[in-house]
Amino acid sequence: METVRTDSPQEQAARMHAVTPHLVCAGATEAIEFYQRAFGAEVMFLLPMPDGKVANASLCINGSSVMLVDENVEMGMTGPKHLKGTPVTIHLMVDDVDAWFGRAIDAGATVDMPIADMFWGDRYGIVEDPFGHKWSLATHLRDVSIEEMQAEMAKLIC
Repeated sequence: METVRTDSPQEQAARMHAVTPHLVCAGATEAIEFYQRAFGAEVMFLLPMPDGKVANASLCINGSSVMLVDENVEMGMTGPKHLKGTPVTIHLMVDDVDAWFGRAIDAGATVDMPIADMFWGDRYGIVEDPFGHKWSLATHLRDVSIEEMQAEMAKLIC
């Protein structure tokens, strides 16, 4: 694997938002390939280590940056599989949640929460990728007031 750069450092910085996920993956090269198939990721930067593992990579998924690195337990960089799960879900707003969800499943993700129309106005579901990271996917369907959300939530809780 060789170093890849399709964006300049300035272009990469412009794509980063105030918060950019930085994922640790056991098998980062395979994770990159999965994200390309599942979410249409574009590799913006890839820096391999001499042993072929990924020292740093930057992907663009639906207009936003996601960084990733190979797991290195000795250095304290562990992925969700090593930790036996994750409390973190990465949220991805898309134009067609059903199509994106299906593509993720076809690429090897598993359903954590099936897609459904939600009381807050989104069509929404959650998948877990083969590396243990959870991704919620949503398409906004309608605007809902806070009062409507609270009323619908109360029906679910009671």
